[in-house]
Amino acid sequence: MTQAFPLNRRSCLAGLALMGTASAFAQFRVEVSGIGLTQLPIAVASFRGDDQSPQKIGAIVQADLERSGQFRAVDASGVALDETSRPDVALWRQKAADSLVTGSVTRLADGRFDVRFRLWDVVRGQDLGGQSYTVLQGDLRLSAHRIADFIYEKLTGDRGIFSTRIAYVTKAGTRHTLWVADADGENSQTALASPESIISPAWSPNGMQLAYVSFEARKPVIYVHDVATGKRRLVANFKGSNSAPAWAPDGRSLAVTLSRDGGSQIYSIDANGSEPRRLTQSSGIDTEPKYSADGKSIYFVSDRGGAPQIYSMPSSGGNPERVTFSGSYNISPSISPDGRWLAYVSRIGGAFKLQVMELSTSTVTSITDTTADESPSFAPNSRLLVYATQQQGREALMTSTLDGKIKARLAGQAGDIREPDWGPFLKP
Repeated sequence: MTQAFPLNRRSCLAGLALMGTASAFAQFRVEVSGIGLTQLPIAVASFRGDDQSPQKIGAIVQADLERSGQFRAVDASGVALDETSRPDVALWRQKAADSLVTGSVTRLADGRFDVRFRLWDVVRGQDLGGQSYTVLQGDLRLSAHRIADFIYEKLTGDRGIFSTRIAYVTKAGTRHTLWVADADGENSQTALASPESIISPAWSPNGMQLAYVSFEARKPVIYVHDVATGKRRLVANFKGSNSAPAWAPDGRSLAVTLSRDGGSQIYSIDANGSEPRRLTQSSGIDTEPKYSADGKSIYFVSDRGGAPQIYSMPSSGGNPERVTFSGSYNISPSISPDGRWLAYVSRIGGAFKLQVMELSTSTVTSITDTTADESPSFAPNSRLLVYATQQQGREALMTSTLDGKIKARLAGQAGDIREPDWGPFLKP
């Protein structure tokens, strides 16, 4: 098996098992830090009935909005308002709020919950609309995320991402687990558990499937896994290493890294499995393919120039062009869905740091002060990144705005947490 250059602080792409500290998985919590320049001040009043609800709807909505970096919370403690209340807009103007959210959560006789809300523009004194949801207890958090999505889109003009999902991997002792969770890291569900390593989870464009690499056969092979049913199919199990799956935007094929012909090279393969078609031809290591949102290009990592850098090529193969020039070691590309940004990890003086490049100008910004960043992935609205890192000696999943000014930690008390991938928008 050909050994590849290490892709981050813990892994080698050639199919070497990931190494990590043994620890127990713990529940996530959200810690928001940083101040943005143009945050919108918003008050979220406690929802009527929140004190009897298994989920505190108002608090979830407020945390979602704060984590986005677009909103600053205005204190609404001690205020009881629901969706039928006509707020005293002068009072909220005095509190320097531009917007106000009110609502209620009511348990129905059949055990379901009725969740209602209304959004107010207190500067203009206007009712901006509201919605209601009748949900099972297990969907209360989802209803809160959908409320936050409504508010975000109404006030920013961009689609909210709070009801989307993330996938990530943990290692606890010898147990490796692939999780699917809400975008805030809560409500984690096990997709796969294995005594062998699981790496490189990648959401399908429709959000219904995950591709990943499993070592359960004592070598890296690629599966596609149906999230709802748990059924999966083997897609790539060729000689050598099968790794780094990336979905084409149409969901019909995957770009993968195979060493079947010697060194690690990039191939295209049907999502149902087929004879792969080779896309790169180099004597070096080509790996970590990622499609652009329009499907016309593939970005990837190659050491063809002597050290790992990020290149792009037509998605059908062809002559690659180098994209990264600052620094001698750049890996883990991620392309924003709007096509404007490239996120990647650069090794700088022994530290692994998250970088964001504006592709039209090639301007690069380092957006973290941590030193062990890995696996960046864009939110489907291109406004946030999720990535794994170490903070104060602890493993963490973080989200960050693209300027690095506002970060949120989605982390347990302890745990080896790695390789997040942010899923797409789901159809309502």
